[in-house]
Amino acid sequence: MNLDTRIKFRHLLCFLEIARHGSFAKAADAVSISQPAISKTVKELEGLLETRLFERGKQGVELTPAGVRFMRYAGPCVQALRDGVRTLRLEEHQAPQVRVGVLSTVESQLMPQVLGLLHARHEALVISVATGPSAYLLSQLHVGDLDVVVGRMTDSPQIQGLLFEHLYSEAMTLAVRPGHPLLASQPTERALINHYPLVLPLAGTTIRKHADSLFVQCGIELPGQRLETLSPTLSRRYVQTSDAIWVAPRDAVRLEVAQGELCELDLGVNEPGGSVGICSNAALPLPLPAQWLCDVVREVALSYRR
Repeated sequence: MNLDTRIKFRHLLCFLEIARHGSFAKAADAVSISQPAISKTVKELEGLLETRLFERGKQGVELTPAGVRFMRYAGPCVQALRDGVRTLRLEEHQAPQVRVGVLSTVESQLMPQVLGLLHARHEALVISVATGPSAYLLSQLHVGDLDVVVGRMTDSPQIQGLLFEHLYSEAMTLAVRPGHPLLASQPTERALINHYPLVLPLAGTTIRKHADSLFVQCGIELPGQRLETLSPTLSRRYVQTSDAIWVAPRDAVRLEVAQGELCELDLGVNEPGGSVGICSNAALPLPLPAQWLCDVVREVALSYRR
C-alpha cells in the first residue's frame, strides 16, 4: 500500500499541535478531542513512519531528532493547505497579510520604523505581529503559523532547520534613570552593581544568555533582587521610577538615552553583542507581503549597521 494514502490530515494536525504545545493534554484541547484519542493518532502516525516522533521528558513532550526532521515538512504542508482553502473563501479584495514574530530586542525601536514604512508604501496591508520568547516564535515558524521572525535568536536550538539572515550586531548595555547614584562616577564601579535591583530578560532566553555573558565578563555577581521580564514597556517604566538597573539591548533604550530619559552606565568594556536578523522557514516559500516586510527590515537595519 502506498504510504502517502495512509497518512491523513488528522495525523499531521495532531502531530503539529503536540509539537507546538509540548503537551498531549494541551494539544488535545486545541483540536477538541480527548487525550487518549490524540495519543492513539500519534501512535498510528509513528507506526506508519516506523519511527518515534516524541519523547516524554521532565519539561513535557519533546520532539525526537526524527520528529524535528518530519516537522520541517509537515508544518509547511498543513499551512499550504490552509492557505489554499483561505484563498477560496476570502473575498476578491481581501487585503494582503503578513504574519511576523517580533522578539523584544527589536520591539521598541527597529520594528516601529519598519511598520511605519510598510504602511506608508502599501495602502492595503494587514500586519499580524506575535511576540514572546524566541523558542515559542521559532516553533510557530516551524509549523507555518508565522511567515518570518525578526530579532536576536541565533543561540536558540529551535533555529535548526530554519534560514537566518544576519542584519547587524547589537550589544547589551546597562540603563538607569537620570540622577541614579551610580552615575556619580564613570566608569561605573562594578562592585556596586549588585547593590541595586536588576531588570533582566527571562532565564533561558537567547538575550538572557548575552546578559549573563556580559556580567561574567565584568566579574559581577547577580543580586538576589531581580525583575525578569521580556516586556520593554514594564522594564522602562520600572527603571525610570526606581534605582533599578536595566540590562537591555542597546536598541531597546537608544531613543530614551538620546532624549535624556535614560542614561547608560559605563562598565569600561565593549561587549560584542548578538546577531539580529530575519529567520524564515526554508521549506516554505515567502508570500509576497512577507517579502515586502523583509525588504523594509533590511533597509532600516542598514542604518543600524552603519
